[in-house]
Parts: sequence; structure tokens; C-alpha cells
Amino acid sequence: MDVLEAIKTRKSIRAFRKDPVPKETLVELLEICQRAPSGTNTQPWHVYVCSGATRDAIENDVLELAKQGKPEKYEDYDYYPAKWKDIHRDRRRGIGWGLYGLLGIQKGDREASAAQGARNFKFFDAPVGMFITTDAYLGRGSWADVGLYLQTIMLAARGFGLHTCPQAAWIQFQEPIFRHLGIPDDQVLVSGMSLGYADDTAIENTLVSDREELANVAKFVGFD
Repeated sequence: MDVLEAIKTRKSIRAFRKDPVPKETLVELLEICQRAPSGTNTQPWHVYVCSGATRDAIENDVLELAKQGKPEKYEDYDYYPAKWKDIHRDRRRGIGWGLYGLLGIQKGDREASAAQGARNFKFFDAPVGMFITTDAYLGRGSWADVGLYLQTIMLAARGFGLHTCPQAAWIQFQEPIFRHLGIPDDQVLVSGMSLGYADDTAIENTLVSDREELANVAKFVGFD
């Protein structure tokens, strides 16, 4: 698969088959991803890969915290704003209701919405979970570099016939993640990610998110 096809076929998968992904495949994938760019070659990322009993322990502990209603706030980590501007709020709502519409979840059905939200913490049944961190003292330029690393993982995964789902949802429940994976306190979580083989029979995987028209985001200057 060439890089253009990888870009076109990458999407956030929300239902995976439980087929295991060999560790050798993951090692090869991440070796390739070490070529991700970063400012002045700082390579400010760490990646923690879990499967089996460790993956399951994180799932169980986070689901229990979610059940107790004890999430952290995104804004406490300077991750998302407390209040969105209309354009970004509407895009968020659009993808949310697009997914819920496919799943038959009606507006106002909090129980069904919560159950679907909890699917995040089951890694959408993917056999592999990844947690990508950076050193806490670093600034937003380094966070941008980690974003490049995340994208590199997602595109490289397509070359192995794998799919991914990057997940900010884990930001709300970091303690079990850090504890089970031995992540030191001087690191901060940037994103979680589910990785595995897509379940092509799942209706939620037919979702294709909208993209803004290029004319609304790109400005060309100095061209004839």
C-alpha cells in the first residue's frame, strides 16, 4: 500500500476483531515509526504497548472509575477548552451524531450514549492498546511533534493491514494507565490508541467523517 492509499483509507475504527497482533509486527511497525519527524530531532515521545492481562487490567480499572463517575477534566490537562467556538463544537457534534445515528442511539438516550462512550475503555475490542506520552516539562511544539508520531503510527499501520483509533478519552482516567504500565510521573499522556484488525461487519465502521472544503482552510498566495 502506498502512502496516498494509506492516507485515504485511514479512519478511526470503533469495532475491532479480537485476532491477536504478533509482537514482532508491532516491533517492526514502531521501528519504522521512529522515522517520524520532530523539531531539532528531539523525538519527544514514549510509547507503551499493552495486550493480554495488562490490557485487560487497564480496561477493568478504567471502566470501574467511569462507572463511579470520577473522570478528570480535559481542561485540567490543558487538552481541550472548557468552551468551544461554534465551528469546532458543530464539527464535534456532527461526528458524534453521525456515529449515534448508525447505532440507532436517539438524542437524549443517556444510557445508550454512556454505553457507547464506555466502548472507548474496552479499546473497541482491539487486542492492542497504545499509550503515547511526552515529558511533562516540554511545551506545545513538542506536543505537535508527538502528533506527527501518532499520525505516522496510524499510517504505517495501514501498511500492515491494521487499523487504529486515536483516543483522547483516556485523558480522563490516567491513574490506572500509569500504574499498570509503570509510566513515570515526569511524563504526561498525549493520547491513547486502539490497534488491531477492523471488524468489517460492524456498522459503526461504515462511518466516514466529513472534511471541510479545501477553499475554507487553504490560502494560496503568489501563484498565477
